[in-house]
Amino acid sequence: MTGVTNADLKPVQFQYSSESDGVDHPTNSSFPFYPIPPEAITQPYWIEGGDPGNVDLRSSQDRHLLIVDRDRNYLYELYNVFYHSTQGKWFAGSGAFFDMNTNNRRPDTWTSADAAGLAILPGLVRYDEVNDPTVGEIRHAFRVTVRATNGYVYPASHRAGSTSGALPMGARLRLKASVDVTQRSSDLNMQKIFRAMQRYGLIVADNGSDMYITGTYDSRWDNDILNPAFSNLTASDFEVIQLGYNPPPVGSASLNSLAVNPSSLTGGQSATGAVGLSGPAPANGALVTLSSANPAATVPSSVTVPANATSANFTVSTTAVGSITLGNITAAYAGVAKAATLAVNPSAPAALSAMTLSPTTVVGGSNSIGTVTLTKAAPAGGLVVTLASNKPTKALVPANVTVPAGASSAAVNVATTAVNKKTIASISASYGGVTKSATLTIFRR
Repeated sequence: MTGVTNADLKPVQFQYSSESDGVDHPTNSSFPFYPIPPEAITQPYWIEGGDPGNVDLRSSQDRHLLIVDRDRNYLYELYNVFYHSTQGKWFAGSGAFFDMNTNNRRPDTWTSADAAGLAILPGLVRYDEVNDPTVGEIRHAFRVTVRATNGYVYPASHRAGSTSGALPMGARLRLKASVDVTQRSSDLNMQKIFRAMQRYGLIVADNGSDMYITGTYDSRWDNDILNPAFSNLTASDFEVIQLGYNPPPVGSASLNSLAVNPSSLTGGQSATGAVGLSGPAPANGALVTLSSANPAATVPSSVTVPANATSANFTVSTTAVGSITLGNITAAYAGVAKAATLAVNPSAPAALSAMTLSPTTVVGGSNSIGTVTLTKAAPAGGLVVTLASNKPTKALVPANVTVPAGASSAAVNVATTAVNKKTIASISASYGGVTKSATLTIFRR
């Protein structure tokens, strides 16, 4: 997608909200976060499986939806999506945000739209890279599923099984160098896929069909070429080359958590970050380095967890923004990094707050001064408020009044004419769908 604005962001109600982005976790409430195209509601092929979002197939399909904000280089991934037409809401199993300007990993123990906590999009086989003759080689690993898993290792962040002897989530496999890819397929494009498996390998991302590689949706794929070629490979053609990184030594404290509260706020406000360790900090304390990938948020370069303490807080400062700005806050200590997503929102625009009159009682032929008041200062160029009187021949007001830029109120003259009996007029001011009014009583002389 391009040209994403705040109006495009939709809240999603999650089954696994505690491990999903777009959720204020202290209150467990979703906020507008995911730029889901409205076409995904009724049109086919936006969602994995082909059926549109308003068809509920959550019990029988994974129903992944992947969205890229190309302007910001943001990736949004949803699992098991469904649009409830009656409620006018999106629902999903889980949702994850990836700032592709960074290499940040999901918070440890968190899932994503894939069980391993990994991003799906980077591991898909794409038609364009396979069939474009100007692309000599595919330069990334592929996502693969297996029937069962046992725990997880880096770069995965989440477990979805404990089958003894099974591979962990995040394990990397490689097609053996001894496999002659020209003997497994005569198709040059399939050989290109196999060479990528030899150089970059496969990463275990989910439980599912054994050795199942996934590609992007494209009607140009030819299964009469794909299926015979893939069937010529077996699991024994692969070797396990990496099971993950070594954890910190037993007994030493490691970085266990990072939280930012609130996780969604208005630019100019501050949030509180908190880092937590798996055990007491050492005698000289634990220096946790901090960084922000959110251009509207700043953090100190580090925070120290005092000796024998297990946590420390720090301040996240933000600046005013014109549109919602997303990015991760990252903490790192002893080779372990944690990340938390922060959403910085634009402040609410100025709105009409009140319409008052002084005095509220006059003799016909006299004037009253009306004052329109805003909730905040008017923006550059000022703000035009529409005026009206329900007795336009007895209480006269101009068609509008402009609140100057930087001001929060403006005065307007209300002229009256002679009346032969007590007359009550309502003077109203309107802006942005909000109307405020005040009553003026006019007496005869």
